[in-house]
Amino acid sequence: MKRKYFQVSLYVLIPLIFGGLNFLTLTMMYSISQSPFKIGMGPATQALIWEIFAAILSASVALFFTWMLLRPMTKFIQKAESLPVFPKPSSEDEMKSRDALEHFTQIFDQLTTILSKVEAKELFPGIVGQSKIMRSVFTQIFKVAPTDSTVLILGESGTGKELVAMSLYEHSRRRGEPFVKLNCVAIPENLLESELFGHEKGAFTGAASQKAGKFEMADGGIIFLDEIGDMPMTTQAKLLRVLQEKEFERVGGNHTIKVDVRFIVATNKNLSEMVKVGQFREDLYYRINVFSIYLPPLRERKEDIPYLVDHFLVKSEKPVQISPQALQVITGYAWPGNVRELQNTIERAAVLTETGVIEPAHLPAHLTGVMAGHLENGNTDSLGIDERIGEIEKGLIIEALIRTGGVQVRAAEILGINQRSLWHRIKKHGIDTESLKGLQKL
Repeated sequence: MKRKYFQVSLYVLIPLIFGGLNFLTLTMMYSISQSPFKIGMGPATQALIWEIFAAILSASVALFFTWMLLRPMTKFIQKAESLPVFPKPSSEDEMKSRDALEHFTQIFDQLTTILSKVEAKELFPGIVGQSKIMRSVFTQIFKVAPTDSTVLILGESGTGKELVAMSLYEHSRRRGEPFVKLNCVAIPENLLESELFGHEKGAFTGAASQKAGKFEMADGGIIFLDEIGDMPMTTQAKLLRVLQEKEFERVGGNHTIKVDVRFIVATNKNLSEMVKVGQFREDLYYRINVFSIYLPPLRERKEDIPYLVDHFLVKSEKPVQISPQALQVITGYAWPGNVRELQNTIERAAVLTETGVIEPAHLPAHLTGVMAGHLENGNTDSLGIDERIGEIEKGLIIEALIRTGGVQVRAAEILGINQRSLWHRIKKHGIDTESLKGLQKL
């Protein structure tokens, strides 16, 4: 015979049990107060004994339920802490100083960080990044991708705006439909409209046949317009109509074509400033700036540099590793060309090394010049000496944290400073230490 099970919520069960205990205690106390006392004790003494008994009973039941509730949580915490990927406490003193509630809270925070990293690697395999700022970007992508909202991707050249656009497509409802890309700065101005809208036969010299434009090709899917800040003003006006009305005519034609297209646009320019000086249409700017995603430059997420370096080394044609000294140089550099510049640098160094290990000597001179204290840092001439020293210091701290798996006590020893000083420097540079914990094990 199959057993029947009834599930009762703990929010109902626990109040019922403790309410029942209180009711039982009060009933006993009332019975004592109404009954004759035959055991030679006064009423006050008997009442005190029953109160002690009730207190012991309530405490025992509370202890039992606390143990029942905390036992699976404690086992879970112990298993989590035994995992190789889980960051270990910086010191035994730190571990002993934490109370149980603080310990549980910290463990769950660390688990959330680890799971968010795993989620990022699983959901966005094309984008390498584990830092807090990049996980925030992934969250934005995940939220806006399933909608049909226009997305404006902002970021410097080489930060990976096209990869973000691809991720938006991969997580959208239009996945499987066309994904059409067009770099507005790569097409001559006199041919850009033809590329976008298509043209009729004989529309201009060389138009020997009818041609469909990018909008027609993207019908039902997504069109990605990269470097939209370089689009001519005349083309901007026609683009606005497509955004608003979802219709256009081919160059040289008068037949209206309707399309169902979602827009993703990107730029490395400050569009709001361009609007103020009349270089970009204000109405178009507000039409494309529905949901914006800011993609940070590499110098703002240096915690991701080791992951990127490993990623590029894996793609290398020959087995190559990087020495701690070379990684230190790389993390101390400002990378004005961002991820693209880093990739080119690693590829060049992989070609130059004959031992299979990239050393500082295999890196460009302007990188090693930074670590040697030279004035140039490859960023901008306007960067002051304090900023340059700050970049070097930040790179040294990150490199030490990488070597120690994020353990600050050991990193401070490597750097020759006390832990409190290291903590202040981490805060000053905004270093995401969580993304560096267990780096070599992830």
